[in-house]
Amino acid sequence: MDFGFILASAATEIFSPTTAAYALAALGLAVHFGYSGLLNFGQAGFMAVGAYGFAISTLSFGVPFFVGLLIAVIASAIFALLLGIPTLRLRADYLAIVTIAAAEIVRYIVTTNQLTSVTGSANGLAAFEGGFYSMNPFPEGSYFGMNNRDFFIRVVGWALVVICCTLVWLLMRSPWGRVLKGIREDENAVRSLGKNVYAYKMQALIIGGVLGALAGMVFTLPRGAVQPANYGTELTFFLYTCLLLGGMATVLGPVIGAMIFWVVLSLTQGILYGLIESGAVTWLNTVQAGQLRYILVGVALMLLMIFRPQGVFGNKKELAFA
Repeated sequence: MDFGFILASAATEIFSPTTAAYALAALGLAVHFGYSGLLNFGQAGFMAVGAYGFAISTLSFGVPFFVGLLIAVIASAIFALLLGIPTLRLRADYLAIVTIAAAEIVRYIVTTNQLTSVTGSANGLAAFEGGFYSMNPFPEGSYFGMNNRDFFIRVVGWALVVICCTLVWLLMRSPWGRVLKGIREDENAVRSLGKNVYAYKMQALIIGGVLGALAGMVFTLPRGAVQPANYGTELTFFLYTCLLLGGMATVLGPVIGAMIFWVVLSLTQGILYGLIESGAVTWLNTVQAGQLRYILVGVALMLLMIFRPQGVFGNKKELAFA
């Protein structure tokens, strides 16, 4: 078993585009749940809206990249409004049920055969990333072992993570962010001070949703395809895993959590595959090993919640909110 190759493969996941996408989406969940107390189980729906909004506008209408980006952001804001108007008066598990249902509705809409010409149905859409890579300033060559396209998407993805983290950090240190934290602690107390709790919740839902839409784009651009199967309910729970690993009410927590999540997945997969190929493990095949790694990550998360429930960067005081 080549441990050097396994470690090198795991290390590449730290700054992969997928890790950047998970970091952005988990940061959106930090705005929703960590700072505002909104139990949103539909972040995968926001990612799907962003990815499909960009892909459909590019393929069907031939818009430039930045116009497609704007359409994706506007689509996610509209989705947040449609989701928030009837649901933000709900609390806790009621809101969770509605948001998870809304995400599934989005996935089934893009899967329906009646919209095949627009959404591609179960096969999805492809070949919409040309406008993005046409802006690549890096000439052909090798960059830290990557070609210019892979290096470009990593630079853009992680630059977006840095920008969004900075914006969220500034927002949460502002009076607006302090009101959000107050709503998370006790929204009745904030309401008694004359604040429009409903409006603040809506704003937080839109901001976190926009981060999810940007994550959906970063997630799908390196693949060159968007498929509804990638935006199932399990995606939201993976994002919550990243959030809990790093710390709920933190800015860097979701980013570090996403890195840990993908490094652990890569390490467990590499080790299990190596043991199977070497013959040390004969009671598993590679398909079963792929599922076992998620079980191991789940067990690790359970242990984390027992011994350090606030996550890597979290503060235990932040867990005291109602």
